Amino acid sequence: MSTQENTNGKAVINTNNIKLAQSDSYNTLIKNNAAWVERKLAEDSEFFTNLAKGQSPEVLWIGCSDSRVPANEVTGTKPGEVFVHRNIANVCAHSDMNMLSVLDYAVNVLKVKHVIVAGHYGCGGVAAAMSNKQFGLIDNWLRHIKDVYRLHAKELDAITDEAERVKRLVELNVTEQVYNLCKTTIIQNAWKERHDLEVHGWVIDLASGLVKDLKVTSSSPHNLGYVYEFNVEAVAAH
Repeated sequence: MSTQENTNGKAVINTNNIKLAQSDSYNTLIKNNAAWVERKLAEDSEFFTNLAKGQSPEVLWIGCSDSRVPANEVTGTKPGEVFVHRNIANVCAHSDMNMLSVLDYAVNVLKVKHVIVAGHYGCGGVAAAMSNKQFGLIDNWLRHIKDVYRLHAKELDAITDEAERVKRLVELNVTEQVYNLCKTTIIQNAWKERHDLEVHGWVIDLASGLVKDLKVTSSSPHNLGYVYEFNVEAVAAH
């Protein structure tokens, strides 16, 4: 970026170089797309013909918006194999119509068999939620993660190493989002009709690329507490 003086002697930023850099980065995306198409057609001349026929994924991935954790790259899957929803810090809020619409379509139309909440170590959203700073509009979203901290404050406050505390909150956040999904009528009604639907919690270690299964897989609502079960028999039993 360079500067120059206008007729009044004031410094003015020369934006030509900025525009050129922006144009280059944008045009690179178009070129990369063309190269990707060429590679795919070289591998399989019917790739896009078959892709256009529809999708039948068995997995719904609810992950973080972080650019380092794309679902297909992490899982080594192909286009059409994973249905994806992403937001900051992989939050599953019962009031989020975007997430619920994706969940409903995936479960009831696509009939996915696995719903995976995928967090990752080094999550900026989780770290921000642990601070007392204001960041703007996102503070309202981060409050969901602060609520997770409140639920597990005793355990988290006992961790003296801040980096380890953030990592543990990443794990606990994923666990709570798994429970939040299981509390929805979408998941519970699906469980009444079929027994092949599971909800899982993962954390991705960016330093190694490996997935950590948190072992919180659920295939029924029975570990949620009866007040969350939309089942007359379950309530009567209590």
